[in-house]
Amino acid sequence: MSLFAILAASPETAIVLGSGLGGVADLLGVEAEVPYVEVPGWGASSVPGHAGRLVLTRVADRAILIAQGRRHLYEGLTAREITAGIRLMHEWGVRRVLLTNAAGAIAEQFDVGDLMLITDHLNLQGTSPLLGGPHFHDMSQVYDVEWRESLLRAAGELGVKCHAGVYAALLGPQYETPAEIRMLRVLGADAVGMSTVAEAIQARALGMKVAGVSMLTNWAAGLKPQTLDHDEVVAVGQQSARALATLLKTALSV
Repeated sequence: MSLFAILAASPETAIVLGSGLGGVADLLGVEAEVPYVEVPGWGASSVPGHAGRLVLTRVADRAILIAQGRRHLYEGLTAREITAGIRLMHEWGVRRVLLTNAAGAIAEQFDVGDLMLITDHLNLQGTSPLLGGPHFHDMSQVYDVEWRESLLRAAGELGVKCHAGVYAALLGPQYETPAEIRMLRVLGADAVGMSTVAEAIQARALGMKVAGVSMLTNWAAGLKPQTLDHDEVVAVGQQSARALATLLKTALSV
């Protein structure tokens, strides 16, 4: 189906799916799809676990646009390039976006396979999609409190383990060292990853409502006696996609 046909549904809500979480789109139901390479101004990710397509689904008869995969700074791109999809969504009439990611758990009370609603973030990637001008946008409340609370309520009703915490974004692509994780704990981070923050900044600068959900696919470096592996991150994400899809279907129905 063409991009025009998808946009004709006029979705006002979009979901961006992170590593290993592409199956959420299939679980919600695919009404139409188009590869990123067929969308002018959008580029496909080179990272395994990112399908690279736009999907139209419906929840409670509302059209929802799903970006199945994202691009990252560590692919050699700029913050402006990796947030092109957010700007396109805004042009298409999307007014709220839910950003998901695979993240490493830092907080001791978390566990692998749990979800974390993002309350705030630490941008440690050394860049911003707003570079190039005096774009002094307020970032005191990036992640919408009302939307987050509705997601937490839905998780409670469904019995899905869901926490709330601060997400730290680092550049990557290498995983963090144990010393870096100890630093992040001191800074107040509860989970760590390599995405999401630039998209959140861009969306808020455009006046969009933002929510963020981290799927805790592994323990951060040094917290458990294991090494980190991207294939395992993707595998845990795929296993946990059903819980996330159920949560999103419930939360977006109201």
